[in-house]
Amino acid sequence: MDYKLIAVDIDGTLTNSRKEITPRTRYALLEAQRQGKRVIIASGRQPMGVYPIARDLMLDRYNGYIMSYNGGKIISCETDETVATRLFPREYLADIVGVLKDFNVTINTFDDKKIFANSKVNDYTYLERDITHVEMVVCEDFVADVKFPFNKLLLAGEPLELDKCQEILRTRYDGLLDVCKSAPYFLEIMPLGVSKGSMLPVLLDKLGISREELIAFGDNYNDITMIGYAGMGVAMGNAEPEVKRIANCVCETNDEDGVAKTIEQMILQKA
Repeated sequence: MDYKLIAVDIDGTLTNSRKEITPRTRYALLEAQRQGKRVIIASGRQPMGVYPIARDLMLDRYNGYIMSYNGGKIISCETDETVATRLFPREYLADIVGVLKDFNVTINTFDDKKIFANSKVNDYTYLERDITHVEMVVCEDFVADVKFPFNKLLLAGEPLELDKCQEILRTRYDGLLDVCKSAPYFLEIMPLGVSKGSMLPVLLDKLGISREELIAFGDNYNDITMIGYAGMGVAMGNAEPEVKRIANCVCETNDEDGVAKTIEQMILQKA
């Protein structure tokens, strides 16, 4: 198959355990773009946390795209145009904050430039800030202070605490919101039906590319829909077991240049 579009998650996939893109992985993606392939960076991060990586990979030069907020916002790197956006239903915000009031988790959301967190800030909240290099604002009254439209909520906390939150939220908002983990210490709350896999068709239709021509890489639960949708879904060697089960193939880990090796084998050697 001649894959025309490469969708790649960031953390645990594109970057290694030190949150770096290795020279081999960078070269593979640049060379694929030079050969006419397009790249989508598909991440739970807000756009500000993705732009530096997109620029480093020259997605602006090669007409690539950013899919941030797990698909909640799709941006053209060439024009900086928002191709599609799905906003979080604000009417659930106060209720979610009330449901979580006795849990030791941080509730976060985002505008185009900052992270907004409730007062229960923990180490995992700072981890999100430090990974994305985005300013964080701590809100004493989260519901009152978050006056702007937003695309998702992110809970940060201890894995077992988040497991309890996930069970409660999935039951309470069944058929209203989507809830899934993007890391053991991060729980994503999304508008219903918004995921990497559900939003990719919007972009593929715009580009005139079929799903069979899409190769996608990921490692965590929020990558499952993307990997399941792609013509070639690739799970990283470090991926969660559920991700590996639905993938077409499993490559090396993010510390072993799994993305680069797969692109070299499936795309570059055919050029």
